[in-house]
Amino acid sequence: MTTFNKTLLSLAACCVFSANALTLGVTEGVTYRATDAEIEAKFAPIAKAISLATKQPVTIRIIPTYNALRDALKQGQLDAAFIHPAHVSLEAIKTGAYKSVAWTNGFTEYKVSLLCKEPEPIKNWTTVNGKGLVTPDADSITAVMTRSMLRENKLNSATDVKLQVTRFQDAVPFYVDNGFTAYGATASGAVIKAWKDKGGKTCAQSRGMPIKHWIVSSKMSAEQAAGVRDALLTMDKSELGAKALAASGYKGFIASDTELEKTLTNWLGL
Repeated sequence: MTTFNKTLLSLAACCVFSANALTLGVTEGVTYRATDAEIEAKFAPIAKAISLATKQPVTIRIIPTYNALRDALKQGQLDAAFIHPAHVSLEAIKTGAYKSVAWTNGFTEYKVSLLCKEPEPIKNWTTVNGKGLVTPDADSITAVMTRSMLRENKLNSATDVKLQVTRFQDAVPFYVDNGFTAYGATASGAVIKAWKDKGGKTCAQSRGMPIKHWIVSSKMSAEQAAGVRDALLTMDKSELGAKALAASGYKGFIASDTELEKTLTNWLGL
């Protein structure tokens, strides 16, 4: 879909639209395999619903890397954003430049598990000292949460474990299975299930947290911000919204919890 077509997502609406398009940034993560075109197709119907609610055309901007996303947020290039890596959205919220409006239903208890071959869960974390640990991409939310797990158990990820990195989550079991590391960090349900189905164990699990956030610019008018929030929170209650959710693969969106986000920001060391 061309940028021109994307800015005309809601021309069929029976209302008058402002000439200024809203820019919706989308970053779906770096540790799963999906093309920009596939991601854009998922979000085009949601963008249309937001367009109808705000009476503004909406331009979708797929941002594949986290640093490019950080730059776009820092420069105020995005009016709204759907962000998979929670640490990046929480960074933007902490600066005051953006506000949280919604979380993605079904992704509010994202937990990292440590794959291992050991028969029992970790009871004394000093036993982890000096052992190998592999995580997905170092800037992924999975890796950030893994480092937080180690930190809360008095381990320094830079010095107390032999940390290795592989980009994709589905590559993590290979390292443990072949003895390259003692532990493998993943939060992929499919990866964990496949590991357990073949007799593998999990030795530890992190606290849960929401990972797919919707944020809006603090410069957005209160009316527009409310329009984005309401469109998201009521998306599962209309025929148009149900179709948008079906295309996205998500169940719906729920109101975010500001106080919990502050707690998680501290836990992640942001």
